[in-house]
Amino acid sequence: MRIGVLGTGIVGQTIGRRLVGLGHAVTMGSRTAGNEKAVAWAAEAGEGAGEGTFADAAAFGELVINATNGNASLDALEAAGAANLAGKVLIDVSNALDMSQGMPPAVGVGNADSMGERIQRAFPEAHVVKTLNTMNCNVMVDPATVPGSHTVFVCGDREGAKTEVRRLLAEFGWPPEDVLDLGGIAASRGVELYVALWVHLWMATGTGQLNIKVVTG
Repeated sequence: MRIGVLGTGIVGQTIGRRLVGLGHAVTMGSRTAGNEKAVAWAAEAGEGAGEGTFADAAAFGELVINATNGNASLDALEAAGAANLAGKVLIDVSNALDMSQGMPPAVGVGNADSMGERIQRAFPEAHVVKTLNTMNCNVMVDPATVPGSHTVFVCGDREGAKTEVRRLLAEFGWPPEDVLDLGGIAASRGVELYVALWVHLWMATGTGQLNIKVVTG
């Protein structure tokens, strides 16, 4: 599959590298073509990896992944172009983190909205699915780095889009029983606010290589 990854940070680079390793063709997008981080990533990732602008990556991808900082995601997606996103699954792994007051960061956009919803409203023809934002990027693409069974969440308004995302999660190594569908894109509010707890778990344990398991009685 051709996949566009928006964002040159550690999350975008880790996801992109894993996708190339799985045999997908990936274009990493940034504000300008020739971005130093994107060029270095493409050279390291090898055959099947390329780089360009946000618009280049979105146009290239049959599926697009938003791995930008949540506070800049709408601007990045606007640069990517609504026409390049229309009709495509848009996986949103972003979190809005405000580090201006130091650690721990302020998380999310409030309990009555979410980045997932804002993106879906701004790009109604894209098929937005929120997933993978509740964990370290290494765990995102290789759940076996955390022993045992643990949970990844998905939410979005289109069932077909979530089915496609579940297939990609399976390629990353997530078994079906560990993928929990929370329903529509409004559930992004919960998984984005959960990141505030994740930060405290990281600080308490001293490692980001952690995740949670949802169990029922």
